[in-house]
Amino acid sequence: MSHRLQGFRTFREKMNQRILDQNNVQINRFFALDTRAYEGGALDTRTKELAGLAASLVLRCDDCIAYHVLRCKELGIGDDELFEIFNVGLVVGGSIVIPHLRRAVELIDEVNDELGATPS
Repeated sequence: MSHRLQGFRTFREKMNQRILDQNNVQINRFFALDTRAYEGGALDTRTKELAGLAASLVLRCDDCIAYHVLRCKELGIGDDELFEIFNVGLVVGGSIVIPHLRRAVELIDEVNDELGATPS
């Protein structure tokens, strides 16, 4: 696993645990709500992660984009599917999304290298 990917995952897990350990009811409820929002229901988890990725692009949150790209790859979502979602985020968010799109594609390349996968 690349240093950057490992660093992102480690930091996210460590800080999430630190936050949750404070036992702030409202914060913990929000974290639980966020987690549950991506569980399968009328829409499957893959669809919800792709929606989260599109929204994250429009909101220009690099941490959120990274999280959803990683989740999408874990769920077996291919590069072609990701690029279609990138297009949705770009159309909705406009050209200001482009720098975040670049970082998302760089992350896909890192994950693909890590997995020994070729871009689809």
